[in-house]
Order: sequence, then structure tokens, then C-alpha cells
Amino acid sequence: MIYVDNLSVRVGTFALKHVEFEVATGQYAILMGRTGSGKTTLLETICGLKPVVSGRISLMGRNVTTLKPAARGIGFVPQDGALFSTMTVRDQIGFALSIRSWKKADINKRVEELAELLGVQHLLDRYPIGLSGGEQQRISLGRALAAKPGVLCLDEPLSALDESTREEMYALLKSVQKHTGVTALHITHSKTEAKILGDVIFQIDGGVVRKVSPEQLRSAKRNGHSSPAAPHNAMPTTPAEEAAANAAKN
Repeated sequence: MIYVDNLSVRVGTFALKHVEFEVATGQYAILMGRTGSGKTTLLETICGLKPVVSGRISLMGRNVTTLKPAARGIGFVPQDGALFSTMTVRDQIGFALSIRSWKKADINKRVEELAELLGVQHLLDRYPIGLSGGEQQRISLGRALAAKPGVLCLDEPLSALDESTREEMYALLKSVQKHTGVTALHITHSKTEAKILGDVIFQIDGGVVRKVSPEQLRSAKRNGHSSPAAPHNAMPTTPAEEAAANAAKN
């Protein structure tokens, strides 16, 4: 479960005020909104990467508002995967477990489980260079899931992929969510992605998060409307490797 209660965040001149929404345990939630609307700010605040001005964040029944990222039980998949260039795929997936001092045998077992689930067994001894975008995102997903988090946050993970690879990833994400039961919050601009993956769809506009239906998305598309306008004073995103390292500690 993800519960955001009266949350306010400020980064420079950009602010979100009194944000409220809830994602039930086991749901796959989609968060949409125009560039600069605060989607990534909100996601990173939930992950503990941005400070809270006021309000409360509860994850899986725990108040995590003041906890560090590593203590929140979140897996994070950044937009570009943010794989470490000097690590093999095996070490990438097992990274979060290594820094938790898991036993080597237990790390290997968990890595093999995830590699089979994600279809990357044949890549385990490869390095990131030369891997396709889809392969990199599968590995980033494995790294995020390694420590068995209750919540998975994904920041536009499919935006750089071609259409056929995105379709493969739709099926994979649905399968992984069903297999693990993880509660997911996934940022996207794609209405197709939202309708295929989302059990519930939220839209952020002017700092307000509201639930929308697939019918409302279809209506907006027929009428030629995009997501509602939002402030243009967007904050910079967290550097990819910092985000990946923080996420791996979760």
C-alpha cells in the first residue's frame, strides 16, 4: 500500500502542496502528467530522495516520512536503467543484496531466480555495454526487486524503447507484478502504457493528484487533448547513478 497524506514538497522555486492519493496493496498504479508537473518530484519524495516539507508518506502500513531511502522497502527503476558499467549483469542484480551482507549462496540463488523470471539467464556474465535497451531495463528491474521490496517505483522505464520492445515489457511487467505481488507506482506519458498496465490511473495537474478512468483517457485522445497544463518550473532530476545506488539500498 502507498498512502500519501497532505504532502507538501519544495525544491527551489518548484512546489507541490497538499498532495493526497492512495494505492492499495498489490495494485499497479500509473501516474501521468505533463513535463514539469511534478511527477518525478513526487516519486523521488516517496523514495526518500527529496525532503518533505509537511504531510505523511505511509508504505505497506508504515509511516516512512522521515526514514532514509534504505529503510523504506522500495525498489526503484530509473528512466535509463542506470546500470553500473564495471559490473556484470549478475553483480548488478545482486548489488542490493551484497551491500546488505547476504551470504554468497543466498545472493546467487536470488539472482538466478530473478534472471529466470526476467529472461536474462544468458546475460548474467555480460557487462552493460552492448546490451539492448530492453535488456538493460530487465536488469534494472531485477536489481530493484532483488531485496523483495513491498513497493516498486518506476520513472518512465519504457520511454526510450521501440514499440515492439515496449510491448514485450508490458507483458513482462504484468507477469512480474502478478508473480511478486509488489505494489507499483509507474510514471509514464503514454496513454497506451497506462491502459495496459494500470489497475488504477492518477493524473497530476497543478499539484493536485486525481484518479482518472480509462474512459477519460480515451475521451481525451478522441478530443485531441493531451494531459492538462501544469507549471513549467520543473525541478532537475536526481543523477541516474545516485538514484540507482539509493534504490539498490532500499
